[in-house]
Amino acid sequence: MSTPDAARPPVVVDTNVVLDLLVFPDPAAAPLRAAVADGALCWLATVPMREELARVLHYPKLAPRLAFYGRSAFEVLAAFDTRARLVPIAPKAGVTCRDPDDQKFVDLAVAHRAMLLSKDHAVLCLKKRLLALGVATAPSLASLPRLTPPG
Repeated sequence: MSTPDAARPPVVVDTNVVLDLLVFPDPAAAPLRAAVADGALCWLATVPMREELARVLHYPKLAPRLAFYGRSAFEVLAAFDTRARLVPIAPKAGVTCRDPDDQKFVDLAVAHRAMLLSKDHAVLCLKKRLLALGVATAPSLASLPRLTPPG
């Protein structure tokens, strides 16, 4: 595991947005895809986040979609490993998410004062409280125009 690169703004990406980024050709994920690919953002993740992605990639309902886009779970995890920077698990933040599965994303974003990209309602409900802690939260990078890297 490595530490974040201070020269690049950090971003934490929840599992649904990771799927948009690495599996589905979601146009809303294009700015994030470009920013991660060209190194403009430092995508932070933890081992439990990777484990959650691995578990989701094996859901029976996702298999036909992976096949449709010509992706395998192995390829998606390899792309995750190439793009995300693994960091230690963050301590519990002063903000609690109603969905315990999403707390790890909130904790990491708060610990690193990172942008938090999530489409989860429980996370987005925390938007004002997280902003007070230096964490901008939105469903896509495009929703954060003031924080979108130039390009």
